[in-house]
Amino acid sequence: MTIPDDSFREAFKPLHIPAHYNLHDPEQERVLFALAQLGKGSATEVANKMAALESKSADENFKVIANKILTALYRQGLLKGNDSSGTMQYNLSKITNANDGSVNPDLLAPGLD
Repeated sequence: MTIPDDSFREAFKPLHIPAHYNLHDPEQERVLFALAQLGKGSATEVANKMAALESKSADENFKVIANKILTALYRQGLLKGNDSSGTMQYNLSKITNANDGSVNPDLLAPGLD
């Protein structure tokens, strides 16, 4: 099965992480903001962070929303995750350590310099 280029680009575009948490943003943006604030976390931890950002107590609704969105993004390949003791831990794959290596230009293939 092939999909048109425009459909592919829309389905697999990079995630947008909002700069601020806004109650009126779509659920996905609120979930991603909470995950970004945590760095990594389970759907329950993301739900708890969302509840804290909204000054509410975490309820089942937050957990359902976070789990649904994080699972869908993970299956789509837009989020990283690993199973830790039966609980999926999600992360945004942000680079947190600067590259401290160097490149030897003499070892580059011709035409790459």
